[in-house]
Amino acid sequence: EAAARRLREPARPCPMASPAAAGPGAALPPAAARRDFYWLRSFIAGGVAGCCAKTTTAPLDRVKILLQAHNHHYKHLGVFSTLCAVPKKEGYLGLYKGNGAMMIRIFPYGAIQFMAFDQYKKVIKKQLGISGHVHRLMAGSMAGITAVICTYPLDMVRVRLAFQVKGEHKYMGIIHAFKMIYTKEGGFSGFYRGLMPTVVGMAPYAGFSFFTFGTLKSIGLAQAPNLLGRPSLDNPDVLVLKTHVNLLCGGIAGAIAQTISYPLDVTRRRMQLGAVLPDSEKCLTMVQTLKYVYQQHGVRRGLYRGLSLNYIRCIPSQAVAFTTYELMKQFLHLN
Repeated sequence: EAAARRLREPARPCPMASPAAAGPGAALPPAAARRDFYWLRSFIAGGVAGCCAKTTTAPLDRVKILLQAHNHHYKHLGVFSTLCAVPKKEGYLGLYKGNGAMMIRIFPYGAIQFMAFDQYKKVIKKQLGISGHVHRLMAGSMAGITAVICTYPLDMVRVRLAFQVKGEHKYMGIIHAFKMIYTKEGGFSGFYRGLMPTVVGMAPYAGFSFFTFGTLKSIGLAQAPNLLGRPSLDNPDVLVLKTHVNLLCGGIAGAIAQTISYPLDVTRRRMQLGAVLPDSEKCLTMVQTLKYVYQQHGVRRGLYRGLSLNYIRCIPSQAVAFTTYELMKQFLHLN
């Protein structure tokens, strides 16, 4: 009878079961463990999202760089004819030239950007009392600038490698490019050539990208939660967008952000290429470069050259980036 009574009685909690009583080496409860590793998991989620997005559109990115800087082998061609000409001249792997440096750069870039966005959003809301749409725009701009500054030398090397054409290689690889830029272009400062237009361009690009996606997401889930949303895999109390809706919102966000910031992207590319271009002495500052490109080539064929390609490249890139990040947040229990 005593044994049967003990089985029927609810188990009493053991005082030694608490983490504090068990000592510092005891395992943390799941919720505490998730809080402890939140930044790391957010970092990984952003990095994976960035890599998936850029790998999807790497060939288009290579063509964009060739067109933006008027490479003499392809300057007479358009977007689609260049996409066909590169494999003929350099093989199909030519479409992925510079992609190794891109992956080395984009993982920390995407990781820092997405992680910083979440953190800046919390700080702006808590410290400044700003919420709603404005704090998304501010947090997105600050996150983009932070990621750019941290990873800019890798972007510089990637652009130099992507601009090279088979048979005319100046750089033998990532490490060689780092050495050459450091020794021949003013040391460490050589890696930050074109940083100013990048920062100026990244503020509206990242800001409007995160702002548009976040706004579309919040409006969609508020107005049509059953049609557009579903419970999160890691937290049923949180609604997230369905995958195809995520892709659509990410694509729209990318298109709007690119249209606003594209002339500064052209300026950045020409400044990054620096000594590789014959007219580099006319493109030493952001203002000089903008004026030179406008005077020589105008708006459509200069400041917005390659924009059609950028729509084709950026819309799926941003769609994949935001969608992958949302999925990784569920996979890594960030909701």
